[in-house]
Amino acid sequence: MARLGLSGFGQAEKRADDQAKLRPAKALRGRKRYQLMQIWSVCMGATALTGLIVPGLARAQTSSPAERLFTSVETVGYSLVIGIISAALVSAVWLIRQRARLESEGAEMRSALSEANQQISRYQALIADKNRRIVIWDGQNRPEFLGQLPVETGAPPSDSDFLAFGRWLKPSSAGELEKAIEKLRFDAHSFDLIVETQRGEVLEVQGRLSGGRAFAHFVALNNLRAELAELKIERNRLKTSIATFEALLDAIEQPVWQRDADGRLLWVNHAYSEAVEAGSPDQAVRESREVLTSLTREKIKASVTPESPFHDTVSTAVRGNRTFYDVVDVRGPSGSCGMAIDVSQKEALREELKRTLKSHAETLDHLATPVAIFDGNRRLQFFNQAFVQLWELDHAFLETRPDHAELLDRLRSAHKLPEQLSWKAWKESTLAVYRSLDTQTELWHLPNGQTLRVIASAHPQGGATWVFENLTEQVDLETRYNTLLRVQGETIDHLSEGVAVFGPDGRIQLSNPAFRALWGITEAEARHGTHIRAIETACAPSYDKPDGWKSFSKIITSFEDERPSSQGTLELYSGLVLDYAVTPLPNAQTMLTFVNITDSVRAERALKEKNEALRKADELKNDFVQHVSYELRSPLTNIIGFTDLLKTPTIGSLNERQAEYIDHISTSSSVLLTIVNDILDLATVDAGIMRLDYSDIDLNDLLDDVSMQMTDRLQEGNVTLEIAASAKLGHIVADQQRLKQILVKILTNAVNFAPEGSAVEMKCWREDSDFVFTVHDNGCGMTPDMLATVFHRFSTNGKGGRRTGAGLGLSIVESFVNLHNGQVSIDSTPGRGTTVACRIPTAVMPQSVAAE
Repeated sequence: MARLGLSGFGQAEKRADDQAKLRPAKALRGRKRYQLMQIWSVCMGATALTGLIVPGLARAQTSSPAERLFTSVETVGYSLVIGIISAALVSAVWLIRQRARLESEGAEMRSALSEANQQISRYQALIADKNRRIVIWDGQNRPEFLGQLPVETGAPPSDSDFLAFGRWLKPSSAGELEKAIEKLRFDAHSFDLIVETQRGEVLEVQGRLSGGRAFAHFVALNNLRAELAELKIERNRLKTSIATFEALLDAIEQPVWQRDADGRLLWVNHAYSEAVEAGSPDQAVRESREVLTSLTREKIKASVTPESPFHDTVSTAVRGNRTFYDVVDVRGPSGSCGMAIDVSQKEALREELKRTLKSHAETLDHLATPVAIFDGNRRLQFFNQAFVQLWELDHAFLETRPDHAELLDRLRSAHKLPEQLSWKAWKESTLAVYRSLDTQTELWHLPNGQTLRVIASAHPQGGATWVFENLTEQVDLETRYNTLLRVQGETIDHLSEGVAVFGPDGRIQLSNPAFRALWGITEAEARHGTHIRAIETACAPSYDKPDGWKSFSKIITSFEDERPSSQGTLELYSGLVLDYAVTPLPNAQTMLTFVNITDSVRAERALKEKNEALRKADELKNDFVQHVSYELRSPLTNIIGFTDLLKTPTIGSLNERQAEYIDHISTSSSVLLTIVNDILDLATVDAGIMRLDYSDIDLNDLLDDVSMQMTDRLQEGNVTLEIAASAKLGHIVADQQRLKQILVKILTNAVNFAPEGSAVEMKCWREDSDFVFTVHDNGCGMTPDMLATVFHRFSTNGKGGRRTGAGLGLSIVESFVNLHNGQVSIDSTPGRGTTVACRIPTAVMPQSVAAE
């Protein structure tokens, strides 16, 4: 009811202000002004008419008859004027009455305004209660404030400070209230809140909308309502705390659970559900999945009390792996809760530490460097075998953990420590490492001739580690190294190659006389520490090109991690040719070496010139052969054609001598054409432009064709050809023309050397997919020297042969067989004939791919 009355109060106040004050007052003033203007107009009109009528009447009385006739007309007008004046008087009377009525209405309006003001006063008296305050927002105008809150709540009395909620409300309440008011004003969302002041007082805040205005009603609660509000705040705080703790427990990686008094699960976090392989914590609770074993749960149930929580390390299986948990379980009045911390890694680290310490002890025990470790009381804790061997001490004595001072005294009495002028001062200085944080390093020269570097490192927790490094061999090696350096220096000085070594800063470290002689510089110009820029300037008169010393300088002074090596040749103005090499050294230095290769370069240039001349001569020879061959082929073809034409009867009959000459011309022309074709084939092979025309060949048809072609040659030599071949040799993929040439030339060579009346044997067979054949003749055979050159071009052996050719047949055979990736060989013995064996593998038929 209070909220409804307060809402209606805003509307009543506005209506009272608008109706009782503004509208009646304005209407009254307007009507009065209008009435006065009407009365004034009527009076002014009557006065004017009177001024016109009176002079007219006077003139009518004093005028002549003629003039009276004219005035009678005017009399009518005067009558009309008098009527108008009468109407004006009537209107004035009506206006006066209307004025009286308006004054009566004004009195009523003033009475209503007085009543509205009294009503506003009553509302203000009602709102002025000290237990509530109202804030009213009307659009963007400043808010209006009504009422006050008690001083003990801590609410500021001033209007400007009241809306600064953060100053007198608790942060959580202030933030929530500001958001609620913002939503009320801009989104029209009502609210009911319980807020708490900085002094701990509780207020009820209600937000409402009415008549286009936003109202925030602040009420101080007392007695039971205040207690209920406090309980509500405390409940919300507890719920927030519980939700926060549950969110925290959900975020940690350790399983956490809560059980009731009977031991059943009530709540678990996500880590628990993951440990028991449940899809969610609710599933783990619903299915009562346990992360601990039954034995562990029984042990916890039997031992845990409210005063004595359970705390122990237990083992369980998680995701199929053995896991160690540090379990804490606390019992309360209504149940228990617990947490399991995964200490598997800790246990593993503990075991790893044990193994590491053991491994370190074993490692130190196998070191060749003596090591001894003393504790904070300067007693021996650890020693390795190298320590025992170095000082030759009794193992039983060392096992007694002697004091360090006692150990030094024992070693001194055994004459194993360096002799000192003041033993006491030296021992105190040596044992001062236990009071120092810095590592101490000393050299001990023992009486037996050994040199030890003693490194003593103090431990932050007390004690020290002593390491005895035997430098005897190192000193020996250093002495030999210095000797070796002197020997190498002498060796470099006597080298014929020029050598110069530069440091990473580009300054020369050493150079030999050969280097200075090659570049024509003095020893002072190449002295130790001279920068490479100065060396470049000194060498400029001998060689001044960008790819010379400037490139050396760039490589030597480069900051790149991987310095490249370089090699090349330089030719000096003096005519010397130097072979140089830039070699990076392991110690960030760079070595330049220069070798005088003038004589070698001159000889190389002479050989290159001769080789170039030979190459040109060979090219000239090939050009000549090809040109002559092509030029000879056309006339020979004409000669052979005309010779065949002369043999025909249509041309005319020839006598016996003419026919004989024509036969000689035909034979010689055919031989010459064969030689030209062979030369062209060889030239094509040499040029690398010959391509085989592969096709599928029937071997039996090929042999028939070859035997038919050899008929005339066999008859001429009175030799028979015996072919031993299967009737089904099959097919082979090869160049038919070149394969036929191979067979014809081998058979021609055999017929040429076969005795008259003998037979040339040809055997053919297949080995897998290869075509193999041999040709044997019973001729004179060949000697080993002849066999060595039988495949050479223009190699002829006229002994025992009927014809002497150009010596190109077997050379062409070898070239064509190689193009087929085959093999050819000759076996011959003087007096027993010759056998030629040839193997031709089948090729893959080329496939033509059609355009898609």
